Order: sequence, then structure tokens, then C-alpha cells
Amino acid sequence: MEMFSKLTALFQEALETREPSVNLLESFVDHWKGITNYYIETSDEMTPAKQTDIPWRLKQMLDILVYEEKQQEMEETGPCMEYLLQHKVLETLCTLGKAQYPPGMNQQVLIFFTKLLGQIQQPMLHIINVHRPVQKLIRLCGAVSASQTEKDEVQFLFVICFKLKQDPYVLNYILEREKSTRKPSCTSGEKEKEGGMSPQGSGDHGGQSVPSSPLSDCTAAPSLAGGDPGACSSHSHPTDPSSPPAAQNAQTNLVSALVNLAKSQKSRVALKACEGLLLLASIPKEENAIILTESAALCELLTDRLCDLYTLIPTSVDPTDIQTVNRVYWRVLPSQNGKEETCTFPGKEHVEAFLTWLDFCDQLVKDTPRVLASRLAKAVHQQWLTAVMQPQLLQISEVGVLVATALLFLSVRQISAPLLLEELVFFLLGSRREPEARMDTETHALRFHLIEHCDHISDEISLATLRLFEELLQKPHEHIVFSLVLRNLEQRSYIAQSSGGAEDRPAGDTEHLDESEELEEDPFFTDMYPESEFNTSNQLLALPPRTTKPRPPGKTQVTDIVNSFVCLVPQEAKTSHCVQESGYDTYVHDAHELFKECTSYSLQWGWPKTPKPQESVHPNLDFYEGHFLKVLFDRITRILDQPYELNLQVTSVLSKLAVFPHPHLHEYLLDPYISLAPGSRSLFSVLIRVIGDLMQRIQHIPHFSEKLLFVRKQLMGLEHETMTDHMTLLKGVIVLEEFCKELAAIAFVKYPTEEH
Repeated sequence: MEMFSKLTALFQEALETREPSVNLLESFVDHWKGITNYYIETSDEMTPAKQTDIPWRLKQMLDILVYEEKQQEMEETGPCMEYLLQHKVLETLCTLGKAQYPPGMNQQVLIFFTKLLGQIQQPMLHIINVHRPVQKLIRLCGAVSASQTEKDEVQFLFVICFKLKQDPYVLNYILEREKSTRKPSCTSGEKEKEGGMSPQGSGDHGGQSVPSSPLSDCTAAPSLAGGDPGACSSHSHPTDPSSPPAAQNAQTNLVSALVNLAKSQKSRVALKACEGLLLLASIPKEENAIILTESAALCELLTDRLCDLYTLIPTSVDPTDIQTVNRVYWRVLPSQNGKEETCTFPGKEHVEAFLTWLDFCDQLVKDTPRVLASRLAKAVHQQWLTAVMQPQLLQISEVGVLVATALLFLSVRQISAPLLLEELVFFLLGSRREPEARMDTETHALRFHLIEHCDHISDEISLATLRLFEELLQKPHEHIVFSLVLRNLEQRSYIAQSSGGAEDRPAGDTEHLDESEELEEDPFFTDMYPESEFNTSNQLLALPPRTTKPRPPGKTQVTDIVNSFVCLVPQEAKTSHCVQESGYDTYVHDAHELFKECTSYSLQWGWPKTPKPQESVHPNLDFYEGHFLKVLFDRITRILDQPYELNLQVTSVLSKLAVFPHPHLHEYLLDPYISLAPGSRSLFSVLIRVIGDLMQRIQHIPHFSEKLLFVRKQLMGLEHETMTDHMTLLKGVIVLEEFCKELAAIAFVKYPTEEH
């Protein structure tokens, strides 16, 4: 027992005895001398650094520095750290890494710098003897494409970005502004002073003498610095900024190094580089955002990369293949994205690479300070959209236009950052707000040509452009709907002044209106849809009953509007009631979802709840529906003669417009009972003319109803035989019926909730 007590006492005494700090410092210096002696004593220049004791000694030095910091009081610098700074150990290591002697030394230096900056808690980057070598090491990163040290380079740069996010002020030191940072050579005393980590740490160390730098005794300068005869001279430090090497004229800075590494074929390296750029760009201070844009050319570098990736997409890529590309996300590695995807085509990897970088730029615009986000969005507008994309959209080649339109569609789908979306919208539609003049081809040439492409001689171009506009209409930006449609409906000049508008007649009094008279007198609309058909569970009007509050003047009964669209297609041209699962429930559900979505982001647009008062409308104002609606209405008039896919796309775009909660849109597109001004047309009046054309054609097609039902079943996959006679017409009739049901559902859900 006594023996055990003595052993315990001795062990306790050993634990309580603190090793003098000088021993820690001596150990640190010994390891550093061991590294420098390697260069003095070795003659083998081919042994890789990994096979020497350099990595081990660097690790021991790092462990000593981390341990020392934990033993120090806050904001105090230990003797080992003071030695590292005053004797420019990092400068020397940077020189050795650049010299690549022994082979692979740059990797060991990168690892040491990364761990040092990552594990030391006290701020370091503001110290000149830290940020100078860091700057020089940054210049080595990303300089060589597909280098073997890419992973170590990007880890080092990421740690720098992380530290800058913690202490934004240091960005001035790291992003080189060489004219202002270069200073004359300092005296040895001044160098010692500026090498200190803090005021407390720049003095003596408890009376201890600091050993001199082991490199001050070095005589093998060429071996140490890769042939630089001044590498070990105490008078001319190899990394002294006063020396003017030619390479400093075109240095790689932190931003360009990260952009270069983002081009890596190793997806994890590229992802880490993007994360570093995002960290860097999201530094909150506005002055730092200005530094990044002006001194580091962040916006230009990012946009140049975007343009490069876009131009790498082969011009021979099939536009129909482009449409199959799913949305991509820059944070998702290719190995994790679409493992089950089997659809591939030549050029797909280039398309996805472009979209990935566009998604990354979009994320940057979302997460960065406004001044930087605005400049990046404008750079994308000028350098890519205007300089690269616009000429392709306006070219003569139909194939080229088709490819460019398909790629623009994917780009519109990808962009969601408000500032970038705004630049995209102004690029496509211009910023004008006044009503359109007829066939204005000069105010905004791209807008005019894109709308014209919706009615192009090539059905493929029309289809691709209509898809583009449908995608655009799903973006939460007020100017899209206003520029395309609302600017021309603002004055309500589509309403006949003499007869008054819908708001001037009593509720329910519809028999005195011209349109309703035409509807009632038309033999095609009499007794063709029995009331009993509205009582089944899958019909639109079988939804929960409405309240029967008296409706104020000017309000058309929602039942009247719904019935007008439901009854528009004559009974002999209807087939949906013959096929299960083709009722109105799906349309009403979809209309509710679309209306809810549009309403949610249009609340901030300040749209009125009711139409503009009739008395404020200028009399004798010529009405022009605008270029976009004109083209869509012209397409609807040809619905019986157009390809099925094209008809579906035209009606889909019109449905997207009709669902927006603006009273003028609702009135013009969904109210059949407005009295139109002379020479004006509405969606309902266009549909009436189509129905008239249809009824004339039906007379010349034997067994029309049977053929129509056969085609519907064929489209639904219920019939596998094919029929070629009158296929375009029959498919057009089916689209027409479904479109009218869809408009009825939209009108139903768009009325105020108290009316439901």
C-alpha cells in the first residue's frame, strides 16, 4: 500500500510540473531546423516530400502552435507563434512550395497552411507576415488545370473564404491591390514590429532569448529556393514585395483561383470552389462587395464562365432533346443527380454544365449584398443575354433559332433570384409601360420577334416559343403580365362606350346584350345541354352551392359565365361525358391551385380589386389587344387546322393568363357578356367564330360524333387502332372542348370567396 502511495505521489508530481515554455519553443525551432537542414544536407533532389520527414515535422510544429494557443490567455501570442511570424516561416514555406523541392512540397505546404488557419482561433490574416505568404500561395492555386493538388488547393482557399466571412475587414489584405499595398523595404526593426501578432505579443518573452532563424545560416540558396540566389539572404527575402518579379503583372487572385478550380473535372473540387465563392460573395459589408466587383472582377469572371459554358453547347444538339433536360442544382453532384435517368444525348453534359453554373450565379444573386447582386445580374444581362443569346434568337437559321429558344426556355426555368429575373424580363420584354402601338417592330426588336415566333411558319419554333412564354408567365414578376397584356387593357377601351359596360346593367339582365342575343338566336346553342347533365357528381356546377346574396350592378352571375363556356361547344362535338375521369373536378382543382399561386405573389403588385370606372375611360380610344394577345387569338381561330401539340400549348398559355387575379384580365378573357367596342374582339368572341366554323365543317363529315369519340379514346390510350381522316380537325375539336371546360373552371374559382 505504501509503495502504491509513493507511485501515486510521484505520478501526481509529474502531472503538476509544467514544462517551461522555452522547451516548447526549443522543440518548435528544432523541428523547423530539421526541415531547413534537409535542404542543406541532402543531395537527392528526386525523393518525394512524402517520403521525407518534412510532413511529420510540419505536423509537430502545427500541434505545438495549437497546444500553445490553448495555454495562452485570450489575445496573447505565445513564443512559438511569435517565432513563426518574426522569422517569416510561412514566407519560406511558400517559397519552398513554389519551388516544388522536394517534389510534392507544394502539397505539404498547402496542407500546413490550411490546418494552421483552420485550427488557430486567433485572427491571423491581418498580419503582414501571414497574409503576404497567403497571397503568394493563392497565386499558385488553380493556375494549372487538372493538377494533382486540386483538392488541397480548394481546401486551402475555402478556409481563407471562411476566415474572411468571420472577419470581413481582412478582405482588403487578401485581395491584392498592389499599387496601394507595396511599400519600400523595411528596416529589420520595422519588420520585427510588423511581424508581431498583437501589441501584447510583440515584446519580449519573459526574458527568454528567441533563437535566430535557421535559414539565416543557410548557404545552399539555389537548392533551397529552386535556383533563386537570394532565397536565403537575410538582406533580400525571396518573397519581399519590394522585388518586382514579372509574374506579379498578371497575378491570380482569390476569386480567379476559385473560378478556375470550379472548372475542375473532379465534381467535389468544383463544388467546394463554388461554396468558397458563395462564402466570399455573401460577406455582408457593402464596401467588401465593391472590392469584389471592382478589384477582383468577380462579376466578369463569373459571367465569362457562363458564356464559355454556353458556347460549348454543340450547335448540332437536337432541340427536342434539350426539352427533356430536368432542372439542375449546383449543390447536387452529378453522381447524386439523376441516377435513374436513362435519357441521354450528345451534348447533354454541356447543357447541364451550363445550367449548373447558371443556377450557381442565380444563388449568388440571391445570397449576396444588393450592390454585388445587382452588378452580377447586370453583367449576366450584358455579357451573356445581350451579347451572346440575342444574336442567336434573331438569326436567320431556323435550326439555330430553335436551339437558342429551347436553351432560353431552360434558362428561364432555372432563374429565380428577383434581381436576375428582372434583368431577364427586361431583356426579353423591355421596360416600356405605355400601351402598344400596332405592329411596333422597333421599340424592342427582340420582344417583337419572340412574339412573332409564336406564329412562325415552323410549327417547331412556334411550339418552343409558346413554351418559353408559358414558363415566363409562371415567374413572380409583375412586369411580365403587364408588358404582355395589361398595358393594353388598362383603359378598358375594349368596351363599347355607347352601350355601356358590364357594370352598367342590372344583375342577371343579360338578354339585352348584343353577344347574348347572338348566343340565344344561334340555333347551335338552343337546347343542346340539358339541365339534368349538371346534376351529376362529376360536373362543375355540382360543387358546393353558392349563397344567393343580391349582386350589385355590374356583376355578371358566375353561373351565367360558367354555363356560357360549358355550352359553347355544341352537343354533337362533345365527347368528354362519354369517357370516365374526364369531368370538371380536375379542372376546378387545378384552377384553384393556379389561382392560389398567382394570388400569393400578386398581392404585392398592388392590383385593383375592381375594374377601372367607366367614366374615367377616354372616349373614342382605339383598342388594340397588343401583339401577344393578337397572335394567341389568331392561333385560336386556326385551332381546327393546327397540330394537336400546338393547340395544347396555345390554350395552355391563354389559361395561364386568364387565371391571374386582375379584374381587367378577368373581364376581357372570361366575361362573355361585355359589350365590345367596334372592331374589338375578346377571347369569347373568337371562340364563337371558331364554333361557327366547326358547325359548318361538321355537316361534311359523315359519322362525325363516332369518329370524334374514337380519336378521344385513341388520345387517352384506350384505343390502339389508328385513323387518319380528319385527324387534325377532330383533335382540334377535343382541345376546344377541354379549353372551354378549363375556362369555365377558372371563371368559377376566380370570383370572390363570398360568391362561392
